[in-house]
Amino acid sequence: MSKFKKKKGGEIPAVNTASLPDIVFMLLFFFMVVTVLREDNLLVQQKIPKGDQVEKLKKDRSVFVYAGKPSPRYQDKYGKEGKIQIGDKYTDITQLSPALTELRSKLRPELQSKVMVALKVDEDTNTGLVTDIKQELRELQMYKIIYITSPGNQIEN
Repeated sequence: MSKFKKKKGGEIPAVNTASLPDIVFMLLFFFMVVTVLREDNLLVQQKIPKGDQVEKLKKDRSVFVYAGKPSPRYQDKYGKEGKIQIGDKYTDITQLSPALTELRSKLRPELQSKVMVALKVDEDTNTGLVTDIKQELRELQMYKIIYITSPGNQIEN
């Protein structure tokens, strides 16, 4: 009689998958937290001027207005003149007031009187278009205007 017995079958034991759902949910939550969703699809060209005194903007009480020439893929349809974009669509200067009023109403009630309009204007945009936008903002009593720039010094470039 032998003291040691050989194992019959020599199978590899099954992998324990009890912690697999925990790992999957942990990865899911990680990617949900770190993913940044794009809010607007830019239809205008954006070559932002540079500024040497740049501050970070709080997005909870701001409304973004984009101005510039249409992107090359939209120039056949909309021309090459400067356009105003709010959200994902072009807005005419006559429709700017209702569009801004609608965006203001979407903000929290306590922030509606403190709304800041962020103008993201292409550096080659006609000044008359910016003046028209500012005139509409005055009529809506939206006096807090921020110009979006990129860090740097315009003189050095």
